[in-house]
Amino acid sequence: MPASDPVAAPDGAEPVPDGLEFVLRHLRSRKPEYGDLDPDFDLIENRVLDSLGFVEFLYLLEEHTGQEISIDAVSREDFRTIRRIRERFFR
Repeated sequence: MPASDPVAAPDGAEPVPDGLEFVLRHLRSRKPEYGDLDPDFDLIENRVLDSLGFVEFLYLLEEHTGQEISIDAVSREDFRTIRRIRERFFR
């Protein structure tokens, strides 16, 4: 999948939920030097998500998914890539 279409489903058939698009804009704004983020780009390893921005990001996800997210109910892996974020929070 080309990096220029970072939010399409692997087969390109599913539209991007509005909340996910907002989340993607937020992530891109944190590290604009990475440009468009590939769905499998490691957000943690590349410090797009770090400990300082994680709580802010969690609140953003809650706001745009409409669900409360308990820190005890998630793991680092849920936030590692855009694909994982989509699977975990936007399905």
